Amino acid sequence: MYNVTVLGAGTWGTALAILLCNNGHKVTLWSKLEKEVEALTKNPKEIKNLPGAKLQREVFVTGDFKEALSEPDLIVFTVASPFVRETAAAAKKWIRDGQIIVNAGKGIEESTMKTLTEVIAEELPHADVAVLSGPSHAEEVSRGIPTTCVVGAKTKKTATFIQDIFMTEFFRVYTNPDIMGIELGGSIKNVIALAAGVADGLGFGDNTKAALMTRGIAEIMRLGIAMGCRAETFAGLSGIGDLIVTCTSRHSRNRNAGYLIGSGRTMEEAMKEVNQVVEGVYCAKAALALSKKYGVQMPIVEQVNLVLFEHKDPRTAVSDLLLRDRTIENHSLEW
Repeated sequence: MYNVTVLGAGTWGTALAILLCNNGHKVTLWSKLEKEVEALTKNPKEIKNLPGAKLQREVFVTGDFKEALSEPDLIVFTVASPFVRETAAAAKKWIRDGQIIVNAGKGIEESTMKTLTEVIAEELPHADVAVLSGPSHAEEVSRGIPTTCVVGAKTKKTATFIQDIFMTEFFRVYTNPDIMGIELGGSIKNVIALAAGVADGLGFGDNTKAALMTRGIAEIMRLGIAMGCRAETFAGLSGIGDLIVTCTSRHSRNRNAGYLIGSGRTMEEAMKEVNQVVEGVYCAKAALALSKKYGVQMPIVEQVNLVLFEHKDPRTAVSDLLLRDRTIENHSLEW
């Protein structure tokens, strides 16, 4: 049994707290929001946005950093991407040297174009920062539905340690040394999922979604390779695996927000209706900036940005994608 602290008591953080408690660990769940702490403490069987899930009484819920960070064996970051830096900075005084931290959130910081593990490592340079990602909707993990994820870390020892803590009979964890690739796949797929949702909202079919997903993973892979990542990572759980589930699932807030935009809502109206953090909206500008920095063409990401932030008509955006100059599918293949 290990002492595990989960920072962030949203749906994903709460789902992982349930998972880790069921796996025999002593779990502390921290939230900055007093209302969230109060709700989880008083009504652990009625968790917002996690129907059918129950937070065990053994999970200690707190809003106090000192209580939450009292020498845990592992810290799990599940804070929404816009708040990761401030949370890491606020936690710094309680983080000991060599503390193992695994980021389970997905996103890229817009202002710096850094991944979330980079942000955490920048604020907590004395910690050992890893990443957990993959096709893993909180609604299903919280109910014990079979799921697979991947852990990326600087060393095999750290990756295996985290793998052992999370691994259960229904939550299978793989390891992979490509931290950056895992993060890029898990983050930018949210932008592609917005596009897939827009296509659904416009009334397009399976052919359209398959095209967006296939060309979307090609865009993510091109950027990843330019940034030094391994192509194999994007063929795995944090690449095509996470892309499939996020583009197709009814649980996907990114796909659902895109659907609303395709149906005629503005980006602001869609985010308000989804009523959860839509990570793809926060990641879109950073993904586009990275594509320009590394000289990589990402036409789907570009059109999503135009729809989100410049009010381009979604139907025109789809037409512009289809009417681009004709090209070959894979430039690495020769006749």
